[in-house]
Amino acid sequence: MKIALIGQSAFGKAVLEALIDREEHDIVGVFAAPDGRRRREPLATAAEAMDIPVWQFKRMRDQECIDVFRSLDADLCVMAYVTDIVPNEIINAPSRGTIQYHPSLLPLHRGPSSINWAIIHGDTETGLSIFWPDEGLDTGSILMQKRVEIGPDDSVGSLYFNHLFPMGVEALVESVDLVATGNAPHIVQDENNATYEGWCGSKEAQVDWSNDADSVHNLIRGCDPQPGAWTTLSDEKVSLFGSTKASSNDTNVDPGTILEIDGTGMTVSTDGGSVKVKRVRVGRGPKSPTHESSLSVGDRFS
Repeated sequence: MKIALIGQSAFGKAVLEALIDREEHDIVGVFAAPDGRRRREPLATAAEAMDIPVWQFKRMRDQECIDVFRSLDADLCVMAYVTDIVPNEIINAPSRGTIQYHPSLLPLHRGPSSINWAIIHGDTETGLSIFWPDEGLDTGSILMQKRVEIGPDDSVGSLYFNHLFPMGVEALVESVDLVATGNAPHIVQDENNATYEGWCGSKEAQVDWSNDADSVHNLIRGCDPQPGAWTTLSDEKVSLFGSTKASSNDTNVDPGTILEIDGTGMTVSTDGGSVKVKRVRVGRGPKSPTHESSLSVGDRFS
């Protein structure tokens, strides 16, 4: 098949390399995100090194982008980590359609921050979906799903890089093969079980220490590494990374009080419990182990 790939970052690059390694299909064009301020987009760099035509439109909805895509006469479009809005004129152009990767078990956690919200909500399982995008947001029929357990201390980073990234690359390659053989499923999503969450940003990442330890722990790891859960101390922002549940249940101190700091982390009180945080960023300083920071036992976050 003639394949057009839309994607970005390390995931898009890995999918391109996996498809090239198969040597069974012709990658006729790559549509990568624009370069960052300080570095070249990895997918674009990889495509250029392989002498594959690459475009970096700011908006996939621009008519020039649509015209270029249509000119490739692709049989299949593969969307690997796409944050821009891709118009129906592109989605529907390939003769065999378009398939897309999404890091949740659709119809659960539709939206742009699905890994974050699965952890923040305390889910013990998530996964990935390869689906056929339509005019809705993550609403198209399912081609393939793979499941993964969320460990008690998994963060967004560990869940993505250890599981959802490599599994996603494999699933997209498997899905391309199913499309090529004409055996790719179209399983309609059950709207009765659908959930949607928007971006998990700085506003959503603020810690409320009056919540129970489970909720605080899930928020910190569900924002690690991005956008970074945060709190304040004397009006200075403190970002928190590497959370585990702690054993201390000292109810005689106010929530948000630092109970202990040692080489393993910083224990902070919550409502009826506590969490241990391994790393912090105080103000605009570097991310560092808590015992190397300026924080002290008895400080109280607000």
